[in-house]
Amino acid sequence: MVREKHVLIDRSRIHYLEAGEGSNQDILFLHGMKFSAQTWKELGTLDYLASEGFHPVAVDLPGFGKSEDLSMENDKILLAIMDRLGLEKPFLVAPSFSGGYSLPLVAVNPWRLSGFVAVASTKIPDYLEKLDGNSLPALAVWGEHDKIVSVEHADLLCRCMPNSRKVIFKDAEHPCYLTETDAFHQELLGFFRSTNERPV
Repeated sequence: MVREKHVLIDRSRIHYLEAGEGSNQDILFLHGMKFSAQTWKELGTLDYLASEGFHPVAVDLPGFGKSEDLSMENDKILLAIMDRLGLEKPFLVAPSFSGGYSLPLVAVNPWRLSGFVAVASTKIPDYLEKLDGNSLPALAVWGEHDKIVSVEHADLLCRCMPNSRKVIFKDAEHPCYLTETDAFHQELLGFFRSTNERPV
């Protein structure tokens, strides 16, 4: 069952959804520009991963969904959220524009994460130098016909991060998880299980 919660960070109210047991492996879901934490509930992603023994958490980024604005650098926002929610080495799932929040963290503090899932994430070219040789396990998920963030960006990410793999959904567009939800869930589960440090 998905639970709706709020937390205060620097006096700003941040909204999030979670499912599963807090003692299980954490997964932190971000969202695209036109979406929110609610998207992951509606797609059944949170319930699905909770049923597989994980602790998925979907957060509304500051100024989006039901979260208030927060005056803080993007990478510090994610660290503050992780610390405040007690997320220990979560997997980080970052669709589209949330690459602007996730990539600074992946580049500078990869040790804070168990793995990174870039779902047509933006800003990859801006972080190539900092990501070069980064050994964090990563999964790049793209739609074949993405007209917003080119599939070439998945190749760029995988060339920089040696412990990475690319998945392309044929006939899918930018938010590929909306039309290829079941396949997306299976790819996530396979990635999490193959790199998970805790038994599930």
